[in-house]
Amino acid sequence: MTWDEAFGYRYDDWSAHMTADIAFYVDLAREVDGPLVELAVGNGRVAIPVAQATDRQVVGLDSSPAMLEQARARATAAGVNLDLREGDIRDLALDEPAALIYCPFRALLHLPTWADRRRTFERVAASLRPDGRFAWNAFAFDHRVATRLDGQHQDEPVPHTVHYSVGDNRVDLVLDDGARSTLWWATKNEWLGLLDVAGLKLEALYGGFSGEPFADDAGEYVFIARR
Repeated sequence: MTWDEAFGYRYDDWSAHMTADIAFYVDLAREVDGPLVELAVGNGRVAIPVAQATDRQVVGLDSSPAMLEQARARATAAGVNLDLREGDIRDLALDEPAALIYCPFRALLHLPTWADRRRTFERVAASLRPDGRFAWNAFAFDHRVATRLDGQHQDEPVPHTVHYSVGDNRVDLVLDDGARSTLWWATKNEWLGLLDVAGLKLEALYGGFSGEPFADDAGEYVFIARR
């Protein structure tokens, strides 16, 4: 995983604009009866509202001690029960199969290779109940956005610079203090191929968290799949 721990201490500021996804994942959690699991749980930004809305425990997996520390503090303050576990999502293993596994805020893009993603999807499939659901979102690469942002310093949401490496499908987010987060984008067909090799079936692909159709100009993939 490509994540500088120092980036985690600016995560609240970095993610402040991302709020629309919370209701989406909450609604999915309300629709299922069974264990709930969040991959790359971070500081609990989504898991805590899910636990509050469902009155159920959420298992949260993350490889970042800094983020898990924040999640524990936030869960305690909110009075909710999160089962927080430090680990690699590529090695997902659960005590009992889940009814819903979800991965918000484009976190699957931190996996650098097809093999890493395939391994994750296969572990997800093995960890779901029959008819269990897997949901995630990721940005759709837009060359116009990349041209506009590449190498440009920005002050919001925190001072940073974005660097694109098109040949490697890579984007580096570098804060002014040197903290770095790296993502590798994927195409729609790559995501669909991952579902296929993992034995999962596409249920829905939206272009936004309100169920917008995925159109040619969509900037976000919002996927729901079933085992």
